[in-house]
Amino acid sequence: MWIWQQTDWPNFNWDTTVIEPILRNTRLNQGILLGKMLSQSQDKNESMLDTLLANIIYSSAIEGVKLNAFSVRSSLANKIGLAEQQPFPTTEQTDGFAEIMVDAIDNLDTPLTLERVLHWHERLFPLGYAMFNTAAGGQLRGDFPMQVVSGRIDRPTVHFEAPTRDILDEEVNQFIQWFNDSKFDMSLDPLLRAAITHLWFVTIHPFDDGNGRITRLLTDLALAQAEQQSIRFYSMSVGILANRKSYYEILEQTQKGDVDITPWLVWFFNILNGTFDAVLKDIDQTVFKTNFLRRVDQTELAKEQVKVLNRMLDGDFSDGINTAQYHKAAKVSKPTATRHLTTLVKQGCLVKSGGGRSTRYHLVK
Repeated sequence: MWIWQQTDWPNFNWDTTVIEPILRNTRLNQGILLGKMLSQSQDKNESMLDTLLANIIYSSAIEGVKLNAFSVRSSLANKIGLAEQQPFPTTEQTDGFAEIMVDAIDNLDTPLTLERVLHWHERLFPLGYAMFNTAAGGQLRGDFPMQVVSGRIDRPTVHFEAPTRDILDEEVNQFIQWFNDSKFDMSLDPLLRAAITHLWFVTIHPFDDGNGRITRLLTDLALAQAEQQSIRFYSMSVGILANRKSYYEILEQTQKGDVDITPWLVWFFNILNGTFDAVLKDIDQTVFKTNFLRRVDQTELAKEQVKVLNRMLDGDFSDGINTAQYHKAAKVSKPTATRHLTTLVKQGCLVKSGGGRSTRYHLVK
C-alpha cells in the first residue's frame, strides 16, 4: 500500500519532538548564511548566476542528464541580463532550463497553476528532443502505469508506483491548491512547506519524465518564498546529488509508509543544513583569502610563491606543505623551494612547524 493510497493522504504528520530542534537549527543556519552573503561586497548577480547554474546542472545530473555547463551559464546570463566576456552558444533546451529556473525563483508572488507547471515541463523537453527521449513536453502522463522499477524484465522489483491516471488530475489540482494556500498559512513553517512540497509532488509523479527536475524546481520556489527573496546563494541539488543513494532510499521508504513523514523531514533538513554549511565554509574561506592577500605585498614575492599561496588559500595542502610538495607545485628546484618557503615565513605568510622530514609550513591565520 503506497502512501497515496492511505485513507488520510495527504494529511501529513510528523513527530514535533524530533523535527522542531532540527528545524530551529536549520532556520539559524539559513539566517547566518543569508546575513553573511548579503553583507559581502562581491557581485550578487555573479553569485546568483553561479548558484542557478549549479541548481540546473546538479538537478539534471541526479537524473543522469548531462548538460553543457558553458551553454547553460550563457543562457542564464542572457536571462538575468548579465554580460559575459566570452559568451558560449546556447540551445533551445539550455534557454528553456534558464527560463524556468529564473521564473521559479523570481516570480515569488505569482500563483502556481497547472499551466505554469506544464510550461516548465514543455521547456524541459522542447520539440526535437523526442529523438533522444519519448517524453512529450507539457503533457501529463498517459494511462500506462507509472512505476519505478529495477532488476530483470521478467522479475522486476517495483520501488514505487504513482497514482493511477484516473485520479491524477485531481491529485495535481489538490497539490496546486495546497501550494498556493499554504504560502499564507502562518501555522506551517515555510521550510517544512518546502520539504512537504518536494515529497508530495514527486509522489504524484505526473509526467512520463522530468518529475524529479520539476519537483526540485518547485522546492526552489518554496525555499525562495520562505526567504522572501529571489536572490539565491545555495543549491540544494548539490547536496542531493552527493547523497543520491540515500535520496532514493528515503523516498522509497516514505512512499511505502503511512503519512507520518518524520524520517523524510529529518533527511531533508540534514541535507539542507549540509548545503548551508558548505556555502558558509566557502564564504569563510573567501573572506580569509581576501584579508590574507590584502596584508601581503605580492610585488615582493616570486610568481611561484604567489601561485602556491593561492593554492593553499583555495584549500589545497590543508595539512600544510613541505619542501617536496612545494618543489612539485611550483616547478622549482628543491633548494629554491627551501629558499622560497623560508622567505614566506620571514614575510609572515607561513608559519613553520615540526622539524627534519616532518617540517611543514602552514598559512598564518
